[in-house]
Amino acid sequence: MKQNESLAYYLEDLWSKGFKLSDEDVHFIYVGRNSTNVEEWKVMLAIKETLKFQQTFDPSFYISVLEHLSSSAITTKKSAYRALEKRGLDSSIKKTNPTGILE
Repeated sequence: MKQNESLAYYLEDLWSKGFKLSDEDVHFIYVGRNSTNVEEWKVMLAIKETLKFQQTFDPSFYISVLEHLSSSAITTKKSAYRALEKRGLDSSIKKTNPTGILE
């Protein structure tokens, strides 16, 4: 996930790697982005962490992560991962995923 990559491209990449989000999920992702008014890289990070920890798209978990990342104090991926770790989401824990989309 590159910080300058667009959200639409990221969702298309997930689709091409076999992770099929429903139209409802995609709509919810954009509603979350618009309601929190965060940068796209934070939205992509919230999606990635949701899929990593839930092994599926869980809208409530996604919103929780996205709202946590919406802090203005989080300006880099490093600070985002640090904030998630403080919340108990250790990003160094990798769950097995046969599609490899979370690596």
